Amino acid sequence: MREILEFFVTCPKGVEGLLRDEVLALGAESAKETVAGVSVQGDIELGYRLCLWSRLGNRVLLVLKRFLAGTAEDLYAGVQMIDWRDHLAVDGTLAIDFTGSLAGVDNTHFGALKVKDAVVDQLRRPDGSRPGVDKVRPDLRINVHCHRGEVQLALDLSGASLHQRGYRLQQGAAPLKENLAAAILIRSGWPALAEAGGALTDPMCGSGTFLVEAALMAADVAPNLQREHWGFSRWQQHVPVLWQKVLTEARERAERGLARPPLWIRGYEADPRLLQPVRNNIQRAGVGEWVKVYQGELATFAPNPDRGQQGLVVCNPPYGERLGTTASLVYLYQKLGEVLRQQCQGWQAAIFTGNAELGKRMGIRSHKQYNLFNGALPCKLLLMNLESERFVTKAAEPSAAGQAPVETARLSESAQMFANRLKKNLKTLGKWARQQGIECYRVYDADMPEFAVAVDLYSDRVHVQEYAPPSSVSEEKAEARLQDVMAALPQVLGVAPEHIALKQRQRQSGKQQYQRMAQQGEFFEVREGQVRLLVNLTDYLDTGLFLDHRPMRLRIAAEAKGKRFLNLFCYTATATVHAAAAGARSTTSVDLSNTYLDWARRNLSLNGLSDLHRLERADVMAWLESARGQQFDLIFIDPPTFSNSKKLEGVFDVQRGHPRLLELAMKLLAPGGVLYFSNNFRRFRMDPAVEARYLVEDISAQTLDRDFQRNSRIHRTWQISNR
Repeated sequence: MREILEFFVTCPKGVEGLLRDEVLALGAESAKETVAGVSVQGDIELGYRLCLWSRLGNRVLLVLKRFLAGTAEDLYAGVQMIDWRDHLAVDGTLAIDFTGSLAGVDNTHFGALKVKDAVVDQLRRPDGSRPGVDKVRPDLRINVHCHRGEVQLALDLSGASLHQRGYRLQQGAAPLKENLAAAILIRSGWPALAEAGGALTDPMCGSGTFLVEAALMAADVAPNLQREHWGFSRWQQHVPVLWQKVLTEARERAERGLARPPLWIRGYEADPRLLQPVRNNIQRAGVGEWVKVYQGELATFAPNPDRGQQGLVVCNPPYGERLGTTASLVYLYQKLGEVLRQQCQGWQAAIFTGNAELGKRMGIRSHKQYNLFNGALPCKLLLMNLESERFVTKAAEPSAAGQAPVETARLSESAQMFANRLKKNLKTLGKWARQQGIECYRVYDADMPEFAVAVDLYSDRVHVQEYAPPSSVSEEKAEARLQDVMAALPQVLGVAPEHIALKQRQRQSGKQQYQRMAQQGEFFEVREGQVRLLVNLTDYLDTGLFLDHRPMRLRIAAEAKGKRFLNLFCYTATATVHAAAAGARSTTSVDLSNTYLDWARRNLSLNGLSDLHRLERADVMAWLESARGQQFDLIFIDPPTFSNSKKLEGVFDVQRGHPRLLELAMKLLAPGGVLYFSNNFRRFRMDPAVEARYLVEDISAQTLDRDFQRNSRIHRTWQISNR
């Protein structure tokens, strides 16, 4: 007579229903879902089948006993009620996995130690010999879970987690566990598609997990057929003959399945460095005849099955937890939607993402959504029928003469609201900029508090800076609205997504306000007035060109001819370039940063202005102290609000430090000369002693062009001269 045992099969959260169906199909007499697992009734042969065939489980636990325990001593006594000689040899090894909480057990390590002591004390021989501990590959792994005073004591028959199939030794940056990939495929209907001879493709295949799991399902290969060590291998009640029966049956099924004509299963990966590792994974899994991978960018993805059959597109695009940034992710999902709409009509799609808002950027309505967990991260599986009636698109204007319009994802209501404001601004400011010959200007500056960004145009490039959202807007809503912004910009501005750079606030912790985008080293030229300047939108906190100071730079250019010009805190020396190009007799530019001075040198060289123009690397205050006796006719000072660089002789604070700064600078001002002083500290107050000693005029309104008049506090500027 068969002995009916109780098993508990663990699984990722959200997979319980699928696992219940699976264990029943494998022969369970009954199965009941619980959180992150299924309780199963069946004989030991079922236990073996679960270990070998479960595509969804993590561990197969054979429940030995349940008992109540109120203290650590109760736990010890309950463990000793089991005759451990039936399970473990005296010279064997064991490991304890302890989870949950119990009164008197302060931590899981102590709980595991108490269980280990109970087992070892029972099995210890008179000569002192006893089982040892092996945490990596023990003869017996005991699983103990405590919840509300009840202890579940079980043997782990699986050994290592069942998701570790053994084929994936090399993987990409953010791989899915194999059993989660299998769950996604089952939820997506792949088994039925495979039975009907359908195709499958992954346009961003990474380490190839979807591809391999899909092939194993289609070829009827047990997922853990290649595993050599099991948790039951040296268990005292292991029945090798019965295990061999189950194993032989699985090998025969795999042989028959792999002998069938292979289905069309293809993966594409943009990174050529991942191709050989993923091919190695496929070969180790034994499905090299079924699965092929190629190098290919998403933009060129176009599945073309040999027999013309349709099938399933499945992928796990990055969603911001470990890979990617908001800017690149929005465009990635938009491009994915575009490719699916254009190249995969009639197919089905399964998109697994941890950011459902990004899924909306694809322009395709999902017909089903499932909640799953990638580890502790809640995710969505979006299932889509790729039929035109499911597309949420609008026809875009052709990007070049003769090109057909491209269907683009329709903007959400929220994104359309931002787009409408941006169009309005572009219409008025764009006309003004063209009339003034301005190619770099601010087109949007948090005009609507819900969309807390600044959008700057640099010729045919766009620079976006995210501000802190209003307190009434949650971080989640702010992130969704930032995605709305990034979705709208290419459509409204007619700019390629790769020409839009985003400086995004760090929501984690850290000292920097913005994440550094990249180290691309991509400098490009823009024109301002009569000069050319280099800007970089990606590598630094700022771009190299403060757009709000455009009127000030042009004013300096108008006044600089024949004059000796001094630029303190010169940054990339854009004001110096204007002065020099306008005919300044000489220029001196002072800054402490080698990076900015090198940038300044390149700006001067770009305009053929390398002679008679000095670049000084120094602490401005120290330089002023040592520069007594020099004379300048025109001085520009635009200090930072605060600086504590290691290279500084002390700390500079513009509010406390400006009286001394201006006193030293005014000593260098020639009779009849002018000093312009500016800063962007919003609470700045000019020291009355400065106004009493010099002629001081606030000219802030004169130094704000039309694109910054909505934000009159962007900076303040004074014209200062000797009385």
